[in-house]
Amino acid sequence: MSDGEQLGRLLLIKLGDGASPEIFTNLCGLKDRSFDLSANTVDTTKPSCTNPGGPVQKTSRPGITSRTFSGSGTFVSSAIMKTFMVHVNDATVFNAQVVVPGLGTYAGSFMVSSFKLDGDMENDLQFSGTFEAAGALTFTAEA
Repeated sequence: MSDGEQLGRLLLIKLGDGASPEIFTNLCGLKDRSFDLSANTVDTTKPSCTNPGGPVQKTSRPGITSRTFSGSGTFVSSAIMKTFMVHVNDATVFNAQVVVPGLGTYAGSFMVSSFKLDGDMENDLQFSGTFEAAGALTFTAEA
């Protein structure tokens, strides 16, 4: 790879164990993954008071932000997956880190907003999940 290129497989979600100090472990089995950073647009457009018939310039400011990680892959039976499945089953919040290669790490509490298992007669069990920030996240830039 040339300078600046990053491997998609290094976009990771790491689950915290809740201990002190907390240890974060990769959620294993992910083949496809994405991390969405978005914000709602709040319209701040106002017509000119001095020239109300003139052109109106649309203006905006950022509103509610959203940080969402999603991924899918092969279900790998492991200690971290068993812990993770407790959060899925009980709909509980947990600490996690999203590592974005070439950018940095977002850390904080997350929840699983959707989770799906599927499989057929011959292939490995597959899963997909969506993780949404459940509180303010901190960002640490990559060195």
